[in-house]
Amino acid sequence: MRYTIEKHERYVVIEPLCDSINAEEAAFLKGEFMLRNTSGQRNIVLDLLHVNEIDADGTRVGLLAHRLCKTVGGLFILTGLQEQVLHMLKVAKLESHFIIAASLSEAEDIIFGNEIQRELLKKNA
Repeated sequence: MRYTIEKHERYVVIEPLCDSINAEEAAFLKGEFMLRNTSGQRNIVLDLLHVNEIDADGTRVGLLAHRLCKTVGGLFILTGLQEQVLHMLKVAKLESHFIIAASLSEAEDIIFGNEIQRELLKKNA
């Protein structure tokens, strides 16, 4: 599977360069999500700009990434959703389980807002 990874100070962006996420791609992404999570990266953005189709395995790996990030106080954000992918999430009634950002810039704003909130809560504890 071809993909790009952009590492930032507080988050990582993973962008699959394929038009479909099926079982094979989902297994690869699962490994990437687990690697990023265990190496201390709590915020992950999955940019699906090039993805036109996602199957049940793809949605399951997204739910796994959501749980991994949430467990360590981070966020898993989807961005770049194509109409077909968003429709599939709605049909499966899963769109409310994910944070969906219209752009990478919006995803970054959401992450930084969450990080500021974490810092404030830590200071007040």
